[in-house]
This record gives sequence, C-alpha cells and structure tokens, in this order.
Amino acid sequence: MKLKTKLLAVALCAAFVAPAFADDAASASAYVKPAFTHESYGNLKIVVPLTNEMLLPMKLRNIANSLKAAEAWGGKLDVKVVMYAKGVAWLKTPDDKLKAQLDMLRAHGVQFVVCNNTLMEQGINYHTLYGVTDADIVPSGFAEVAFLQARKGYVIDPAM
Repeated sequence: MKLKTKLLAVALCAAFVAPAFADDAASASAYVKPAFTHESYGNLKIVVPLTNEMLLPMKLRNIANSLKAAEAWGGKLDVKVVMYAKGVAWLKTPDDKLKAQLDMLRAHGVQFVVCNNTLMEQGINYHTLYGVTDADIVPSGFAEVAFLQARKGYVIDPAM
C-alpha cells in the first residue's frame, strides 16, 4: 500500500512540475551574442580519450568548436584523440559524413591514435581502419592518455 501511495505522490508532483519547466523553455528567447571579453587562449594541449563509440559525434563537434574558439581568441589547440576499447569501432565503417569530419579535423592538426592492445584483443587489422597508419598506433590507449598528461603537458578532456 505504501508503494502505491509513493508512486501516486511522485506522479502528481511530476504533473505539476513538468508544465512549469515547459513554460520556461517556451518563453526563452533566441540566442543573443553576449558582449564579453576573454584573454588569449594561447597554446593549449588536450588529450581526448575515446572509449565509447556513441560519444564520437559529440566529441568531434566539441573538438571542431574548440579549434574555432581557440583561433578566434588568439590561441592554438593541439588535440590528440586516443581511441581504445569500443572507441575504435567508428573507424571500421565510417559513413561519408564521418569521413569528412575526420578529414577536416586531421587537416587542422588533430591526431587520432589507436591502441594496439585493442587491435590485438579485438582481432582488428589496422589497415581496415579509416585513415590509420603505422604512425597512429600506440602501445596502450589507457597508458597513452596518462603519458600525454604526465610527460607531454596535455590536459585530459574533462567531459569523458
């Protein structure tokens, strides 16, 4: 009996709260560019660990937007994407849109590296991965992220 009462209370609460949020969203105006200032970004180095294929579209968009922002604010962004575990999957059969995104980011200096441990464990021939060469293979994706942070001055993507 208590469970039914709790479920009813939650349902009633949701019925009253949901419309309030909907009204706020509906009344929001279109984007207006703020007048703000920011110091120059300078040279930044970031490593983006990619272990989940579902995150790739978002990560590529974040990287592209960040490259533009760094350039617009007087800086340069050095990006290495370390692909391991399930993060390698997108390179197996990329569609034309993904190929264009990867090519554009590579043209802007973004490096995509692939974990050799993953290749061995999943039985993947790296020649079948889009745009991957010998130079793009690292011994361990997990260790590469730590190496880049500890020894090469990269920060790790906070939105892993």
